[in-house]
Amino acid sequence: MSVAEKGNQVKVHYTGRLTDGTQFDSSAGREPLAFELGAGQMIPGFDAAVHGMAIGDKKTITIPSAEAYGESRPEMIQQMPRTSLPEDMEVAVGQTLYAQGPDGQPFPVKVLELTEETVTIDGNHELAGEDLVFDIELVEIA
Repeated sequence: MSVAEKGNQVKVHYTGRLTDGTQFDSSAGREPLAFELGAGQMIPGFDAAVHGMAIGDKKTITIPSAEAYGESRPEMIQQMPRTSLPEDMEVAVGQTLYAQGPDGQPFPVKVLELTEETVTIDGNHELAGEDLVFDIELVEIA
């Protein structure tokens, strides 16, 4: 029986939860997730968990934040002048806006606080600082 190794194209079904049980994603009712094992397409802990699995294997793993989306970084929380946003833009706490990264690619930021003069945004990934629990089933190795 072959097992998943670096460079294999694999397909998995999964459910992702926070350690308090809150589900944040699942492939249930969708096509399985396809990716190349070890190519950096997945968070490191997920990649490592699938390595060595055989078709039909199921496992539940907990991935520490360092092997998932990293720790929440305070420098990713910034305050900017409200005047730097378009005048007609409606902004609310909790809203996701898109900023432009140094490479020109857009990335999501969450609005944390608003005042008359400033907008405080958080550029951390929404799961940064969280340990993640995944139920994984390997369904295909190509």
